[in-house]
Amino acid sequence: MKRILQTASRLLLASLTLAAPLAATAQKKPAAKPANAESAIREADIRRDLFALAGDHFRGREGGTLDELKASVWLADQIRATGMLPAGDDGTYFQWFNLQRTRLSKSSTLRIGSHEIKLNEDGTVTAPTNASVNAPLVYVGTGTPTELAKVDIKGKAVAVQIAGAPTDGISYRRYVFGKFAGQAGELVNAGAVAVVFVSDAASQALYEHWSHIYERGRYSLPGAASTRVVSTPPVVWLPASAASWVQQAGQQLTAELKVESFQYPSVNIVAKMPGTDPQLKNEYVLFSTHQDHDGVRAPVAGDSIYNGADDNATGCAALLAIMRAFKQQPGRRSALFVYQGSEERGLIGSTYFSAHPTVPQSSIVAVLNAEMMGRNAPDSAALLGSTPPHMNSSDLVKTALAANQAGPKFKLDTEWDKPTHPEGWYFRSDHLPYARLGIPAIMYTSLLHVDYHTPRDEPGRIDYAKLTRMTQWMYLTGWAVANRTAPPAREPGFKLER
Repeated sequence: MKRILQTASRLLLASLTLAAPLAATAQKKPAAKPANAESAIREADIRRDLFALAGDHFRGREGGTLDELKASVWLADQIRATGMLPAGDDGTYFQWFNLQRTRLSKSSTLRIGSHEIKLNEDGTVTAPTNASVNAPLVYVGTGTPTELAKVDIKGKAVAVQIAGAPTDGISYRRYVFGKFAGQAGELVNAGAVAVVFVSDAASQALYEHWSHIYERGRYSLPGAASTRVVSTPPVVWLPASAASWVQQAGQQLTAELKVESFQYPSVNIVAKMPGTDPQLKNEYVLFSTHQDHDGVRAPVAGDSIYNGADDNATGCAALLAIMRAFKQQPGRRSALFVYQGSEERGLIGSTYFSAHPTVPQSSIVAVLNAEMMGRNAPDSAALLGSTPPHMNSSDLVKTALAANQAGPKFKLDTEWDKPTHPEGWYFRSDHLPYARLGIPAIMYTSLLHVDYHTPRDEPGRIDYAKLTRMTQWMYLTGWAVANRTAPPAREPGFKLER
């Protein structure tokens, strides 16, 4: 019996000795990558969420209004239903901030000769200013040096016909808006006490589409430089119908313009799905979008609600779908989802969150921003931040391009990402504040279209199959970033052109 026990002990010891190296080898093997949950992204869910958010019930979700807040509460309820954890302030889904709004008061008045200009109906003032003007009006045609040489404009209000076209590659909209600062500034420096721009046939369409933006005044975060009110000569924009009478000699321009400024709340919505890796779960892949649009404005063809279906209910529905995928299968890194308020007022929510994030700023390894993803050709899209000087992480861009090839295989338009593109589209969405901080950031978009910022941007015009593929592309990129060991490398020497 003793011999049997000794033999058994030797065999057991030998087996343990052999097992030890095998166990060590097994421990050195890298853990298998978890399978993604792309199948959780369903077109029917995206369609349902988008129709709800971009319907008339939320009245266009204008930033800083009860409509934006009501839509944000609805989104928070949908987010809770996905199983995402709150990541805002005080254990909630919300991060509150104040907007500073500066506008002309309703007591302001403007008259040219016998014509009383009802502000924001018959014409608009392009910037809030305190001004008291009572001066003769002189018409100087298009304001060429030859035309100006014939008229003494010092101490007078000057009427100018908008004309011409851009010659330096900028868009026509930026060309016209540039006149309100550039040409008006030159006339004021020459002694004008007010400048009145009159639309020609070409700029009339621009007036009808865009003049409403001046009604709201100017927005910023409290304390920003743009909150300062400077009393400057007023710049007025009139429709083409005014051209017939504004040229009449002997008219007087009288204006009493008064500025008011006040604060009210807007909100970011923040949620997260914790990662599974003990170390990497302290880092975040940030999925970004914005929930606001333009609200209720002057009617166009009988419709006064700017629903913002593509801009940007598409991004909102996409993030909800990506949340469901991360709930079904979390990544190694944590996923952070941020709906940024008041984007249309000047990227205000993302400017605030990027400066006051609810997670450590250094823990955000990448920002994937969804902006207008449901229109134009079914097989085309764009990835902004993929072309120098806008590319601040070629590593992140390669990951996104690989995800496109593995998924939807969109033909990518790179023109809109170039610094020479007339729209300057890279600078007009919520990835920008993060990129300025050096955080790797890209934007997924299907680009502008004729219904952009009009009441025609409605749920029935969205290509839901395309939006689903855009959502899958964004998810696959984020999934890859969430599960790789090293965060996306930052581009050395990154510097934007403006």
